[in-house]
Amino acid sequence: MGNMQVGQSGRALFQEWEGLDLNEYLDSGGAPTIGIGHLMTRSERMSGKIIIKGKPVVYRKGLTVQQCWDLLDQDLDPAEAAVNGGVRVALNQNQFDALVSFAFNVGGSAFASSTLLKVLNAGHHDQVPAQLLRWVRDNGKIVKGLVNRRNKEIELWNRPVKV
Repeated sequence: MGNMQVGQSGRALFQEWEGLDLNEYLDSGGAPTIGIGHLMTRSERMSGKIIIKGKPVVYRKGLTVQQCWDLLDQDLDPAEAAVNGGVRVALNQNQFDALVSFAFNVGGSAFASSTLLKVLNAGHHDQVPAQLLRWVRDNGKIVKGLVNRRNKEIELWNRPVKV
């Protein structure tokens, strides 16, 4: 579809969603996390450094707010690539941002093989919210957090873009 990147609305959604934490913490699943929902890799934990914009950053004393945003942009690259690579119809910025949030959450391969993407590429933009709401289960059980996340994505998807 092109080479869109997440805009301000999408970034705001991620911050609201993940929070912004300058220091390492454990997420709800007990995984070491920092910044705006950055799950730390084993090598980051071992080395005490995160590569941000090509430079190793020691995070033990905390990141700056700008580093948190730069790290988020980096983390979103694969989800942006999945949406840019998979979607063959026109999207506005809010629609793109909503899909990146979704792809980031479910994973690029799940997004690529989803009925949601097939429906969208067939030109049925209006059916995307219903498709998003199908992705609210973890191990077969409906998860309130996922319902909330999908509803935020739908709200963003439906929000007109101010010109």
